[in-house]
Amino acid sequence: MDEKKRPKEGLIAVIGDEDTVTGFLLAGVGQRDQRGNSNFLVVDQNTKRAKISNAFKEFTTRNDVSIVLVTQDIATDIRKEIDEHDAVIPTVLEIPSKAVKYDKSKDVIVRRVYRLLGKDLDEEVHKEKMKGRM
Repeated sequence: MDEKKRPKEGLIAVIGDEDTVTGFLLAGVGQRDQRGNSNFLVVDQNTKRAKISNAFKEFTTRNDVSIVLVTQDIATDIRKEIDEHDAVIPTVLEIPSKAVKYDKSKDVIVRRVYRLLGKDLDEEVHKEKMKGRM
């Protein structure tokens, strides 16, 4: 995308469970335009995968979005789309949710950093699990 077309201050988009999205909305992240388009999606057990995928694609192609936050449990459902997203902006970040413990071994950004450093994330996660058992 041409950087000249991107606004200097971009929005943060959020895809997550009700508690997570509500927290970000209370912090002032939410926005809805005249056509009713918003920069957030609340996901519950009845939300179809296609709706989540479509919201992710919309947020990652909008000119006014600079960061897309996705709770890790929902990111697992759209892993293919997240893995295919390779643009720097908008940056896609996986965040913990209230219901599911964060697992850095599933986080795309963490995996990329480990790969760049020449380290094996799976091996490190295994070592951490073994330490916890001792």
